[in-house]
Amino acid sequence: MYLIFNRIYMMKKKFNSNSLLRFNRNDFTIHNIKRCFQGFFAVDEYHVSHKKYQGGETDVLIREVFEREDAVVLIPYDPVADTVVLIEQFRIGAVRYGGNPWLLEFIAGMFKEGEHPEGVAIREAKEEANLDISTNSLQKVMTYLSTPGGVSEAIHLFVATVDSSNVSGVYGLEEESEDILTHVVSREHALSLLKEGKITNAATVIGLQWLALNYKELQQAS
Repeated sequence: MYLIFNRIYMMKKKFNSNSLLRFNRNDFTIHNIKRCFQGFFAVDEYHVSHKKYQGGETDVLIREVFEREDAVVLIPYDPVADTVVLIEQFRIGAVRYGGNPWLLEFIAGMFKEGEHPEGVAIREAKEEANLDISTNSLQKVMTYLSTPGGVSEAIHLFVATVDSSNVSGVYGLEEESEDILTHVVSREHALSLLKEGKITNAATVIGLQWLALNYKELQQAS
């Protein structure tokens, strides 16, 4: 028992919990990347090795990565009415999950060539909900990785203050076969939907959690 305790103590002493993110981009090596599939999205096979916490380096590991461009997610919040704009659309990736594949989401979209994140937010707001927003109404919230265990996508999350009083209808680009229904719901109702498990899109979950913490600041600034 003493030996086990002593070993655990020494490991704790060696790995100081205050030393976060010990390694960085200089501590791994990509030996090869092979394209395995190319469609609307792509899959690459990475041959990679990296340093280990207890010294040395791993063998060359094979990791498949679902490659997709970065995307922008927009939280459209009306600070006067205390409402949010949600969109509803069919999502093929939700079919295997077994629930309803029509999801409640925030506005989102991928980059077109040469676009900056703010431009994507403005364009997608118009295409998906007929919302006219400006750069002055936009605020960057964060950039986060969707699921970095196997997907390369990063999400740029924004919030925009909007007037939701006239938001309604079905929108989307015909050439992209989009069929998007808009909803305006109170902030409290949106958070209730989240709590009840009726909002399952990760970007929308993250956006609503951020809004729950920061809506008062948006109201004060309006």
